[in-house]
Amino acid sequence: MRVLGIETSCDETGVAIYGDDGLLAHTLYSQVALHAEYGGVVPELASRDHVRKLAPLVRQALAEADLAPADLDGVAYTAGPGLAGALLVGAGFGRSLAWSLGVPALGVHHMEGHLLAPMLEADPPAFPFVALLVSGGHTQLVEVTGVGRYRLLGGSVDDAAGEAFDKTAKLLQLGYPGGPALAALAEQGDPTRFSFPRPMTDRPGLDFSFSGLKTFALTTLQTGVKGCDEAGLRRLKADIARAFEDAVVETLAIKCRRAVEHTGVSTLVLAGGVSANKRLRARIDDLMAERGGSACYPRPVFCTDNGAMIAYAGWQRLAAGQYESLAFDIKPRWDMQTLAAI
Repeated sequence: MRVLGIETSCDETGVAIYGDDGLLAHTLYSQVALHAEYGGVVPELASRDHVRKLAPLVRQALAEADLAPADLDGVAYTAGPGLAGALLVGAGFGRSLAWSLGVPALGVHHMEGHLLAPMLEADPPAFPFVALLVSGGHTQLVEVTGVGRYRLLGGSVDDAAGEAFDKTAKLLQLGYPGGPALAALAEQGDPTRFSFPRPMTDRPGLDFSFSGLKTFALTTLQTGVKGCDEAGLRRLKADIARAFEDAVVETLAIKCRRAVEHTGVSTLVLAGGVSANKRLRARIDDLMAERGGSACYPRPVFCTDNGAMIAYAGWQRLAAGQYESLAFDIKPRWDMQTLAAI
């Protein structure tokens, strides 16, 4: 079975083809340059750019896989969560293409795609495992016992980790996208100058809260900037970036340790855009090594939004006989625990 996957949930247009022999093609277009002058994603512009780029990327993926449209056995597209307009572009295109080819189509949960992205690697994790899904819109710990068998252990009660990275980068005037820029600046920072709090780690539970860290960073900047020359301001921002990143990484690690202790599993999966953070990966590697377990994560290109993860998740479900009627639906908000198990 060969499945075309379409990802248009936010500001990346991703198309890929996954088959019984693995990933056959993967194409991606990022809208970073489009949204950079606005300092964040503009939903209407994102939707229009998906319309422009989607068909050419599908043609490119088919050419890369040396396939004709008639060789496809199914189409999977992101149905949610995400920006409504952007989701409609992928859903409408995917549904129409599937109807024209006479093949089944399926709407895929965006975060399930991220959760299953490590399965694209040569040494995929085995069930059961705990997954830390950490991105711009979500920070969740999920117990996974199979495809579609998910139990939410904890989640963000306000800003997700990626959102906090972006907001803190914005107050430091680092541009867009903020997360990678802040991580790069943190490499130059002094880890001993500031100590930021580790939110919600002084109480039981597996929920997260990162909005306070952003406020703490702002207060630190406002206090430290008084009397700073240009060089001093650069050092101040780098030291704040390092303290912020260290606080987020250590908070995530503390909650991950609690989750694997609670569930008794020996594998921790890290997925989502923030999972590309080098310091986070190193800390999670150390944590799982201390416990005699292992950490798994996708290669960086599959950490951020991409079509390959949607193609794989769709391939799993379509191969199991799951598909939907011709009428399509999008779900900008969608609880992953409601998904059917395979």
